[in-house]
Amino acid sequence: MADIISIPRQVLHQQVCTRLRQLIVENHIPPGSKLNERALCEELKVSRTPLREAIKMLAAEGLVELLPNRGAVAMELSAQDIADTFEVIAGLEGLSGELAAQRITDAELAEIRALHFEMLAAYTRRDLPTYYSINAVIHKHINAAARNPVLTQTYGTVNARLQALRFRSNCDEAKWARAMSEHERMIELLSARDGAGLHRLLVQHLLNKRDVVLELMKHGELDSSPKVSA
Repeated sequence: MADIISIPRQVLHQQVCTRLRQLIVENHIPPGSKLNERALCEELKVSRTPLREAIKMLAAEGLVELLPNRGAVAMELSAQDIADTFEVIAGLEGLSGELAAQRITDAELAEIRALHFEMLAAYTRRDLPTYYSINAVIHKHINAAARNPVLTQTYGTVNARLQALRFRSNCDEAKWARAMSEHERMIELLSARDGAGLHRLLVQHLLNKRDVVLELMKHGELDSSPKVSA
């Protein structure tokens, strides 16, 4: 009989956190919704202890808000919160790109190119969850290539508040195509080590996302699932 292998506590918490983050980012748990511990334990097949640890981790990231007498709810931002936060992340992304263009190694650039082609394949399949997951990794890699720990920490904190909204910004074919085109240009500018050009593009890329999200919010469409043409 094979030995039973237990999953280390920290690893289990991370796994639950990753899955819960995905549920929030992909709008399976809409903004403002209470996190039902019993239902989530059943869905994720875990006890309440690792679930509560995951909720605390996501609260630290800014994806979950812990409210007195209400428990944990998925973070809900006002229109002004969204505008302000996208304004900050646009500046951080722009600075990341400018510094990355100066400091990135050939190996790091090759890795980002490879990820870009994986993302393009997901876009071609219209696989939005996979596209978004790879997209987020690309942006993190660019930030890491900037080699500025303070920038990386600040970026991570601010970006966590916007993960669900960044996922929602590819809400229709035209807007998704524009985002993909902007990513093609990012790779070109990074390869050319054009820091100023990449700075401008990344700022505009994030402001475009801001405008899409605010438009969705204005028309009451943030609570529905993204719809793209097959």
